[in-house]
Amino acid sequence: MELELRHLKTIRAIADAGSLTRAATALGLAQPALSAQLKRIERALGGALFERGRHGVRATALGELVLERSRIVLPAVTELQQEAARFARAPHATACFRLGGTHGPLLGAVVDRLADVAPDARVTTCISWSERELAGLLTEGRLDFALAGTCGSASPPGAEGLVWQEVAVDPVFVMVPEGHALAGAGEVDLAELAGAEWACVPGDGCFGDCFTVACARAGFTPLRMYETDTSSLVHLVQVGRAVGLCRATFPDTPGIITRPLAGTPLTWRHLLGWHRVTQRAETAATVLAQARLAHAGVAAGSDSYARWTAAQPVP
Repeated sequence: MELELRHLKTIRAIADAGSLTRAATALGLAQPALSAQLKRIERALGGALFERGRHGVRATALGELVLERSRIVLPAVTELQQEAARFARAPHATACFRLGGTHGPLLGAVVDRLADVAPDARVTTCISWSERELAGLLTEGRLDFALAGTCGSASPPGAEGLVWQEVAVDPVFVMVPEGHALAGAGEVDLAELAGAEWACVPGDGCFGDCFTVACARAGFTPLRMYETDTSSLVHLVQVGRAVGLCRATFPDTPGIITRPLAGTPLTWRHLLGWHRVTQRAETAATVLAQARLAHAGVAAGSDSYARWTAAQPVP
């Protein structure tokens, strides 16, 4: 058996308690289990560490040697752990970008751009359907940045210390299969889809409620909504089972036509979030700039989005 830090802590606990019984209580162990553990430690170190007596235990010469070393080793390891934790939380230049994001092409585009501007950095990603979960991961220090979003002007996921900046605002488009009666339209009036079944990706914001309100304003109640992953959403639209809801940056997909909704009744706001304590302002500004450039690139790659943008009046 190799000696481990936990073994030194056990020896310290026995010495401090002065008896195996009291040490076992302090450690939350049964006394026989602690005695057996001590015997294994003593065998590993080559001799008895304590003398047992009616009034408890007393360290042997070997025990005193081990205890003396433990007084140096244990505080040193504790200090190392604390220093490492402080370093990890400190606003140093980020050598590793831990990115979180919801569904959609934007996260991949940001990863691609960061690989260009910081080729030596390690980039990892975490996908979640929940904006609140991503906010929690930022708060816990398990993510550096998160790409999330809100429906319209809704507030971003709230947590103390988090900063959210807008990347872009997109209209929400509809997805219909090729051959659909509305596939050739320049834009689709929501009321024209009153008899459709619907599909979208899940989330924990207010998008579902906003969609229901938009349908009510158009004079109908949606028949059914399938909440599913992106691949299943695409399949449901391709086979004509449902009309899909998507961000305007949704990439061109075989068998599917995306079209804007007349009057833009629904919008999606892309956000980049980080914790103000753990990120330097310069690093956050760099990632935000790359996220905005990534969105512009993704938008330019969507024919339907490009046509919609060109049709908008010049402000």
